[in-house]
Amino acid sequence: MREALESAITAISSAGSLAITCHINPDGDALGSALALAHSAHLVGVDAVVSFGGEFVVPDSLAFLDLTPLVPVDVFPLEPECLVVFDVAAPDRLGEIGAIAANAGTVVVIDHHISNTGFGDIAVIDPTAAASAQLATYLLEGLGWPIDETVALCLMTGLVTDTGRFQYSATTGEVMRVAGRLLDAGVKPEIIGQQVYESAPFGYLAVSAAVLGRAVLDIQQGLVWSTVTAADLESAGIVYSQTDGLIDDLRIAREADVALLLRETSDGWKGSMRSRGGTDVAAIAGLFGGGGHRNAAGFHASLDPDEIVARVRKAIDE
Repeated sequence: MREALESAITAISSAGSLAITCHINPDGDALGSALALAHSAHLVGVDAVVSFGGEFVVPDSLAFLDLTPLVPVDVFPLEPECLVVFDVAAPDRLGEIGAIAANAGTVVVIDHHISNTGFGDIAVIDPTAAASAQLATYLLEGLGWPIDETVALCLMTGLVTDTGRFQYSATTGEVMRVAGRLLDAGVKPEIIGQQVYESAPFGYLAVSAAVLGRAVLDIQQGLVWSTVTAADLESAGIVYSQTDGLIDDLRIAREADVALLLRETSDGWKGSMRSRGGTDVAAIAGLFGGGGHRNAAGFHASLDPDEIVARVRKAIDE
């Protein structure tokens, strides 16, 4: 990883401009890492823009970040000199930016998913890292580029969200040392806490009530699961991107090792899975073409919810 990181530093420092991306439906780690590199590049006079494939929507919980470098895909460079990819475990998670990657001069991939077997010209992959933002911090420090308060806020958001507020098992002493350097750069942690975890539209309460009200617990298998329907969202007057916190509402059932939330989409169901550590949910998500980490993973399936749950139950038994 160190050798790959040095290669990434060389490629990025020699580029006249940067095109930066992350996975579709970006979370705090993906978008935070991408924005951090762009903002730092601007501070040293390097042109940089950020975009992502799929539905071009920034979740409300991340709208507090400085989104100035963010541009729609249709104005993203078609043949970038250097494309930097954050938090993408496989090329298909790039969406339509996958076609742009094929025309890039150099593709640098920075990721921490264990399922990432490596793609692009330079792959900086470290499954022991708690977040891609941790690797992005090393990248900026290696480049010698500034980490001011704006950059640090983006990076800290990635760390906080991917470690579950420093509660997940990936949280190590090194993770806390990285966080300490970001705090020293001026990050105000209360901003992240309030915006990401303590702010939601009133309609979220109605949707949460519906989801928790139909939750099913299988004590024998240690599984709790529920669904979010399009009707739930329409009735409450909120949109899909405002429902990310629901999996955390569901997962608190102490009897369950695994929590599964299925959210209805226009072409099937998006599954979010969490584990307390006894079950590798990334492996289960992989059965549906998804992936992630041992304790947090996701997938998309066109099956009906009962069939999805049946396959999850079978996988837990195995």
